[in-house]
Amino acid sequence: MLPTIKRRAQPPQKIAPARFGYNALPPPAARESHTLNQTAAATRTDTPITTETVIIGAGPCGLFQVFELGLLGIGAHVVDSLQHPGGQCAELYPDKPIYDIPALPVCGAQELVDRLLQQIKPFKAQLHLGHEVSEFARREDGRFHVATAGGVRFDAGAVVIAAGLGSFQPRRIGVEGAEAFEGNAIQYRVRNAAELAGKHLVIFGGGDSALDWTLELLDRAGSLTLVHRRHEFRAAPASVARMREAVAGGRMRCFEALPHSLLVEGRSLRGVNIRATDGAVTPLAAEQLLVFFGLHPKLGPIAEWGLALEKKALKDDTEKYQTSIPGVFAVGDINTYPGKKKLILSGFHEAALAAFAIQHHLYPQKKQFLQYTTTSPVMHQRLGVPD
Repeated sequence: MLPTIKRRAQPPQKIAPARFGYNALPPPAARESHTLNQTAAATRTDTPITTETVIIGAGPCGLFQVFELGLLGIGAHVVDSLQHPGGQCAELYPDKPIYDIPALPVCGAQELVDRLLQQIKPFKAQLHLGHEVSEFARREDGRFHVATAGGVRFDAGAVVIAAGLGSFQPRRIGVEGAEAFEGNAIQYRVRNAAELAGKHLVIFGGGDSALDWTLELLDRAGSLTLVHRRHEFRAAPASVARMREAVAGGRMRCFEALPHSLLVEGRSLRGVNIRATDGAVTPLAAEQLLVFFGLHPKLGPIAEWGLALEKKALKDDTEKYQTSIPGVFAVGDINTYPGKKKLILSGFHEAALAAFAIQHHLYPQKKQFLQYTTTSPVMHQRLGVPD
């Protein structure tokens, strides 16, 4: 028998006024930037797009690479397999705060992406979203052929790989029939927390994502049950303590178990059976399953491009952040070198130095000058800043 879902009355929710993330500086164009200079996934090109640089990856480091190249007067096209800019920040933890961005004591992950999009707006970089790069080759003349599975082709003078750890794939719930509900009644990331208000939720997982969303949704859900395979949790101790207090207070339930099978009525998900360590099976009523078993990165086609690898990362030098192929650069989590630290801040530094190396690669006869955005009329012109 399917468990019965009993609805409880929901108190009226207060809607907070809109803010620009954690910082009350709402640049009006920031959110609009998501729709500027983008091509849809279905776009195909009959002839290659000739460009100075192709950047593979539209995460924070890829976006900042646009900025650093733009300051030097170098244009770029950005390609990303995701349908929106932001990479890991937007895909995995858009609402979580970041505390180590210079001059911003606290900055939401999506806010950081929005600010970067605003920052690169003067350079009019074309974003090709929903496009996975499927072809890469260095031509005899030293330029690069880059093409996407969606049919967009490039003739590029340099390539920057800013693909993070590769494409992230969620570890799935692994029960029969789950595929029919994935993306709707079964979710591997929360895209819109407001849609979960008043619903009966079962959350699977024992890490920070599972506990963070448990605590976030506890007072919004019609009911909430957390299921983890063991008694110990990997999440922050303070979060675990708050969750156990909520269980003790009768505000939620917690089971030590694994998903066993789905409870389905017609085409609707009605709940899930869980199996405890002693083999006992318990049915749980649910309208929505949130599964946080973690993610596993896949390097994908990049591994087949003939670039030197070390532990599934691209080997870089620390002068130019260039890979083993001249003209191909790597910034952010995708690269490795002695002393590498996988921080957004480190990726920004890499992008700055890579930009000067790209300028020299494209224009080896051109003398380089270090100019400052505070005083340079050329920089001001490129940024659209009046002198």
